[in-house]
Amino acid sequence: MTETLAPPRSQARDIWDQFKSHKGAMIGLWVLIGLTVFVLIGPLIWTIDPGFVNPDKVQMMKLRNKPPSWAHPLGTDQLARDVLARMMFGGRISLAVGAVAMVLSVFLGTLIGVLAGFYRRLDGLLMRLTDLFLSLPLLPLLLVLMFLFKDAVSGVIGPALGAFVLVVLAIGVTSWMSSARIVRGQVLALKEREFVLAARSIGTPSHRMITRHILPNVISPVMVAAALGVANAIITESVLSFLGQGFPPDFPTWGRLLYDGVGTMQLYPARVIIPGVAISLTVLAVNYIGDGLRDALDPRIRGR
Repeated sequence: MTETLAPPRSQARDIWDQFKSHKGAMIGLWVLIGLTVFVLIGPLIWTIDPGFVNPDKVQMMKLRNKPPSWAHPLGTDQLARDVLARMMFGGRISLAVGAVAMVLSVFLGTLIGVLAGFYRRLDGLLMRLTDLFLSLPLLPLLLVLMFLFKDAVSGVIGPALGAFVLVVLAIGVTSWMSSARIVRGQVLALKEREFVLAARSIGTPSHRMITRHILPNVISPVMVAAALGVANAIITESVLSFLGQGFPPDFPTWGRLLYDGVGTMQLYPARVIIPGVAISLTVLAVNYIGDGLRDALDPRIRGR
């Protein structure tokens, strides 16, 4: 009587099992899913216009700065706008900025890291460029970029889209350095491995070795850097909006809501607490997910 052998476990299943064992990562994943549902599905249920200002000054004076109620679960602001609707709309923008800026940052970092690690003649030049960007003060540089180009870009493609493009480009172009260093170190180790040497010995072109042998083996650190990059991008966007150099006043983000609530913080502390808690939860969730991915994608930890 022959025994039936169990099918071999897939690598994706092993990674998921290791990720599930990280309690912080699972909590962070559920928190991030909840926030994503809140900002994407919430406006379909709570259909109040986040930018609506009542033209009747008497009515606006009656409805502004209201505490939480059934009509306005998070209250209203100084212009009688619904805070819950603005939180949902602002969350969309903050998460979108974090995701798009992370993609740009990881793309630039991976490209520069692979070129520096694989081509020795480019290593010195690209690493000195990386050191140059690392030596620049990030926040003053971002503020200067926003101050110089915000009006010009907004005049071409509109204030909302212009602010989004400029914020994403500014964050992405100034935050790729850590990804580049990580990828370069991985490539330097990989290109001396037997399978890469074997591919080189049979005449495999460099671009094919990079796409078929190098890039698939640097996905793990890139994914971890991408997860952490989302948190950094959200914080940076919030800081820019808090300092008044991000999105325009009628285009709320969580950072902009913080900026708008600072003036009345002593009278209405919830104006600062609510967006601050949303930003903190998002950043903590993404950081824990990054920790879980780092453990799950490390074969030495996964094999224990």
